[in-house]
Amino acid sequence: MPDKNPKKSSSDTDRQTSAQTRAEDADLMARVASDDQDAIAELYDRFVSLVFRMAYQALPTRPEAEDAVQEVFLRLWRTADRFDSERAALVTWVMLITRRHIVDRLRRTRSRISTVSVGEGPGSSAPDEASSLEQSERFGALLKRVDALPELQRTVVMRSYLGGQTLRQISEELDTPLGTVKSALSRALVRLRERVGEEVVE
Repeated sequence: MPDKNPKKSSSDTDRQTSAQTRAEDADLMARVASDDQDAIAELYDRFVSLVFRMAYQALPTRPEAEDAVQEVFLRLWRTADRFDSERAALVTWVMLITRRHIVDRLRRTRSRISTVSVGEGPGSSAPDEASSLEQSERFGALLKRVDALPELQRTVVMRSYLGGQTLRQISEELDTPLGTVKSALSRALVRLRERVGEEVVE
């Protein structure tokens, strides 16, 4: 007998997929917390490009971004036992920790520059670092809204806007029809625009 309520069926499937993904993420971080080298390598391989992209966009030089990546993964390893899959998706957890580290780093840099620049007159502050810090704070607020999206929509947004992947690449990696991926991105952007304004996601 055909399903008379396909929307409900699709919703149930989304919830099951989300629950499975979160369970797998929880298992991965539990293994990271127990110093499982395979799990640590899996965590690194899965998120290194995303963490580097965030660091490189916010920090002034590539060497600083590369240093930040290593420090972020060290922090992820040290805090792995605090990860709660019921409160946030793993990708959101990784990005929040990355953002916090970048903010801390920018604040330390700004503090050092301010100390050295005392008495040097106007123009001796660090506007680029301050601007990056402000952008990072806004990014954190946006992340929380992205995390509230349904599983597929969240994944597509993260991979396309933050991971730099094309929709075709995402389609192939997720083994999901390209049209479905495009539709998920479109619905996600509509939801985000309703909450934070069109200028935030463009």
